[in-house]
Amino acid sequence: MKSFSLLCLICFAISCAGSKKIVTSNENSTSTDKENSKNLDSIIETPSDTFSIKDSLNITPTKEDVKNDEVLKDKITELKTKFLNRPNQTWNELLDLYVSEEGKVDYKSFSKEHQKLLDYIHNLSFIRSDDTFESLSKNEKLAYWINTYNALTIDLIIRHYPLKSIKDIKDPWNQRLWKLGDKWYNLNEIEHQILRKMNEPRIHFAIVCGSYSCPKLKNEAYTSENLDEQLTDATKTFLADDKRNNISSNNLELSKIFQWFTKDFKQDGSLIDFLKKYSDIKISDKAKKRFKDYNWDLND
Repeated sequence: MKSFSLLCLICFAISCAGSKKIVTSNENSTSTDKENSKNLDSIIETPSDTFSIKDSLNITPTKEDVKNDEVLKDKITELKTKFLNRPNQTWNELLDLYVSEEGKVDYKSFSKEHQKLLDYIHNLSFIRSDDTFESLSKNEKLAYWINTYNALTIDLIIRHYPLKSIKDIKDPWNQRLWKLGDKWYNLNEIEHQILRKMNEPRIHFAIVCGSYSCPKLKNEAYTSENLDEQLTDATKTFLADDKRNNISSNNLELSKIFQWFTKDFKQDGSLIDFLKKYSDIKISDKAKKRFKDYNWDLND
């Protein structure tokens, strides 16, 4: 009955949805009690010119469903999966248009469709708006947060464009500008408090800080179904890129990412053990390591 009530609440709320633009905040923004009381409505409402969550639903609980809690759970899972995957159509379109195969971002052209990006972020907010988010699989959560981090990074840069580096922005990773569900987030929190705690070191080659020395931004959305393949591809591509890493059997010139997050790469052995898994080069266990300077110029 609890699951039935939850599903009814979701369906009812969505059936009442209208259209609204994404809400953003400055660092010191706070929500009033009045805003909190309207939070559910503001999250569920979806921009009319993009993916319509309301239109995507065709799930109505029946009396028979009430007798079968497992059926209800399946329906809720189906509901969440629709929310999780459909918004990526917009994200895929934007990435395909404005991110090259080499991972360079055309921020100038991207900025002309800033509202479309904000609409996508709005849909990300809806996905995060319910406690049922916590019951998503690990891969679904990873894909969600990777796409979210990259979308928010591009949004941050577009807000300040033109600029030469993301570091030209004051405290770029600490600005709490985005409301996902009922909470305001910044990029540092998503990276360090959420993604890194999921014990998947390959995320470091999927999330992109908008800089030249970063891994390249993939011009497609990450999905739970293809996540392992996508993360492996991103890791191998980054290691093989001689502009970011120079790897030989006995000498390793590595990105500072491997220095900053050494602990993440030692979960199942040494750093060299990790590198061996994703490099075609036979690396000696005694290979000498040094770390390259990091170029913070914009990845455009």
